[in-house]
Amino acid sequence: MSQSTKKHVVILGAGFGGLNAAKQLLKADCQVTLVDRNNHHLFQPLLYQVATAQLSTPDIAKSIRSTLPMNKNVNVLMDEVMGIELDKKSVQLASGNHLNYDYLIIGLGAVSGYFGNNHWAEHCIGLKSLEEAVRIRRRVLHAYEKAEVSNNPEEQKKLMTTVVVGGGPTGVEMSGSLIELARQVLKGAYHNIDPSKGRVILIEAAPKVLGTFADPLPQRALEALEELGVEVKLNSPVQNITANTVELKDETIHAENIIWAAGVQAPQITQTLGLPTSRGGQILVEKDCSLPNHPEAFAIGDIVSMKDAAGKPVPGVSPAAIQMGKHVAKLIQTELKLNKSAGEVKRPRFAYFDKGSMATIGRSKAIASFSIFKMTGIIAWLMWLFIHLLYLVGFKNKISVLLQWFYAYVNFQRGARIISGLTHKNQN
Repeated sequence: MSQSTKKHVVILGAGFGGLNAAKQLLKADCQVTLVDRNNHHLFQPLLYQVATAQLSTPDIAKSIRSTLPMNKNVNVLMDEVMGIELDKKSVQLASGNHLNYDYLIIGLGAVSGYFGNNHWAEHCIGLKSLEEAVRIRRRVLHAYEKAEVSNNPEEQKKLMTTVVVGGGPTGVEMSGSLIELARQVLKGAYHNIDPSKGRVILIEAAPKVLGTFADPLPQRALEALEELGVEVKLNSPVQNITANTVELKDETIHAENIIWAAGVQAPQITQTLGLPTSRGGQILVEKDCSLPNHPEAFAIGDIVSMKDAAGKPVPGVSPAAIQMGKHVAKLIQTELKLNKSAGEVKRPRFAYFDKGSMATIGRSKAIASFSIFKMTGIIAWLMWLFIHLLYLVGFKNKISVLLQWFYAYVNFQRGARIISGLTHKNQN
């Protein structure tokens, strides 16, 4: 097949799914264009460690171009997707360019979802990007600096209070790390305040944290959080969020920082495709991850709502996105080799292999669930460390993160406590 007749595969998003699909297609007889609005691949599971000063941004992100080997069949564009015309097989970009495709893979990820209360976003910070992680770190560290120069006890109390909304893995990991920052890392660093009196309040609407984990792991996680000093409020749906205030049914909490970890939804573009979607906007795909009535187009990762062969929802986690990306790329490879058009070859359904779930709670504390095996404590924590290093992209990143973790474990310190980006006009 000559260069001019090669099929064009457009991949939208360089997350876990999109990047692995691109890697799978490196040697395929097709032209691949990978589009992402950022120039880097982000390891989202460790975003909370950037937000809490454990790691710096380069530790969990790597340039897309340096991740994919130089290949004449793969083109990387730093651009933003503005529209997708499925009937015309065309993608519109913010630069004004249009990409026509033979195959399309949509892996645009998810954004923070506020359950219909989008105005809350103005008063809290989500955790879906490097920018948000850096903003959280800046605001949390700056809050203690402002408390140090304040002579008002009530103001100091508010400044040293952080609320985390959502008791899933992100909320639990963030809460544990924030309380350790206050009570271990910042302890003894100030003259006018005692950071160990800082409050971290975790709010969860359900009767337990980590509700997707089987018992007794949620209870173990709750006990570990409370042992660290996190104030956990269960059965406490948020009624309203305003500036520095979280309103519950029977309580109003004043906090300098409010972090949103309670929900996600698909980006707005899914609503423009004319396809069936879930309540959160995720696309309801076919069993092979293709879009209904469009066998040449696929959706993968967090933007998808689908069930596995056993009828269980495929979770929005990185292993699922990786498996989807590889699955779709292999389908395309097969059809290219057979010189068949999209959908002409009988396709196997996507089969999700559940590798288990893990969540770290603090220093030497974690929970892990693998099939019938459940673990807690330092063994689960060490497994969490190993598996996250394994999935981290880039040898340099792995070494850097390992050294940072070792430094923090031995010295009870964190190496990314620099506050940058503040101005007199903008203190956020």
